[in-house]
Amino acid sequence: MRFQTVAALAVAVAMSGCKAGTPSKPENAVVNEVKHEVTIGGKDLKNPIAYTPAAAKEGGEHFQHHCQICHGLDGQNTGVPFATKMDPPVADLSSKDVQEYADGQLKWIIENGIKSSGMPGWKGILDDEEMWNMVHYIRHLPPKGSLGAPPIYKEEAEEHEHMHGAAAHDHHDAKPHTHKH
Repeated sequence: MRFQTVAALAVAVAMSGCKAGTPSKPENAVVNEVKHEVTIGGKDLKNPIAYTPAAAKEGGEHFQHHCQICHGLDGQNTGVPFATKMDPPVADLSSKDVQEYADGQLKWIIENGIKSSGMPGWKGILDDEEMWNMVHYIRHLPPKGSLGAPPIYKEEAEEHEHMHGAAAHDHHDAKPHTHKH
């Protein structure tokens, strides 16, 4: 019955118009319900790895290597310049929507990705134990901003600042450009 209700709501939303734009609250609610109840598998899978700080730390190390480019070091998009500009935006892993997923669903997302969201699947790259440890990390994220921005974005900002500083300096000393045919 629940699936039929979600399907009916999805059809109603789809029929309401085909214009692009920011989704409304009802549209977001339907999409989230479909993701939680229908699309994302693994709901009944239990994490076979007991939580320990060491397991979460190992999961964090894999997270830093594979996920921080989009989710930031803290899983909350800190320092990721495009996170809110994506459509859909990059998920803040501390959000209620993400934290409400069952452990098996989080592992399923890591393994399979979410099509059309930019979230890749890591099957064949990470093994099951690594993915389950990443679930522990996601469940125990550090405070927002506490780890700073990913180094790649710090370097990029410094490079950008250096280039603008050099360009401004060069611009003042430069001779006017002349073009002759």
